[in-house]
Amino acid sequence: MSHDLFEAAKAAMAKAYAPYSKFPVGAALRTEDGRVFAGANIEVASYPEGWCAETTALGHYIMGGGGRITEIAVIAERMAKCSPCGGCRQRLAEFCRPETRLYLCDNGGVVETVTMGEMLPYGFQGDMLK
Repeated sequence: MSHDLFEAAKAAMAKAYAPYSKFPVGAALRTEDGRVFAGANIEVASYPEGWCAETTALGHYIMGGGGRITEIAVIAERMAKCSPCGGCRQRLAEFCRPETRLYLCDNGGVVETVTMGEMLPYGFQGDMLK
């Protein structure tokens, strides 16, 4: 199942708007009911006030009704095994479980599979605010 998620992330990366960093990134996530939401990074002139590919994908996910995220794929044009930045790890963790699979990709496919728990072992938990 990971290959189609990789393909969705790669297609999203092709739509990235990265005129300043020249570092296109794509991300895709799948919910347990099989829906896929993808996004690309978007930069603006007041650099670095853009947003990451994972954030764009999460926006589509929320607007699409949400659900439990079971898999995530991330790809960058110029970097093999690009992982989500620290901020995106926390954003993703808000909607994932520690066992959610995260596929780190290069232009050919999935290079490494890790879990969100491995990527953010001590993430801030929203239930602490209740």
